[in-house]
Amino acid sequence: MAQITLQGNVISTIGELPKIGAKAPEFELTATDLSKKSLSDFSGFTLLLNIFPSVDTGTCAASVRSFNKSAATIKNTKVLCISRDLPFAQNRFCGAEGIENVLMLSDFADGSFGKKYGLEVSGSPFANLHSRVVIVINPDGNISYTEQVLEIADEPNYEKAIAAIK
Repeated sequence: MAQITLQGNVISTIGELPKIGAKAPEFELTATDLSKKSLSDFSGFTLLLNIFPSVDTGTCAASVRSFNKSAATIKNTKVLCISRDLPFAQNRFCGAEGIENVLMLSDFADGSFGKKYGLEVSGSPFANLHSRVVIVINPDGNISYTEQVLEIADEPNYEKAIAAIK
């Protein structure tokens, strides 16, 4: 279990992030058009997973905007923005913000992604939501970078995440 903070108060996740070099756990998430997307759908691409509690918070929205501008334009890379928000809320946000270069995916149905990746928040007002995490998966399906943001209200280290892709 990872220890993170919410406005300075210690909270925990249900587990640990996958280890660098490990095979990325398979997942099935819901896209904004309600189709299902799995890890295998992105075989051969570098994936940047931008994971956060809710797109309706300032920091989460800022991370989507930032990765929409930077990482999404890198060749052979897909940016997946993942939260437990309903696909309708994700779609509304992207439409209002002009977000077109990332794929919004929802873990709303059962939270299995957050559990498999060990990043679900437990025992706090954010219980069952995802903690703020960036994971890079290489084209072979292995984890090549992870960042568990220690203060959930802080933005991830965009520069390190982009450097992990290049």
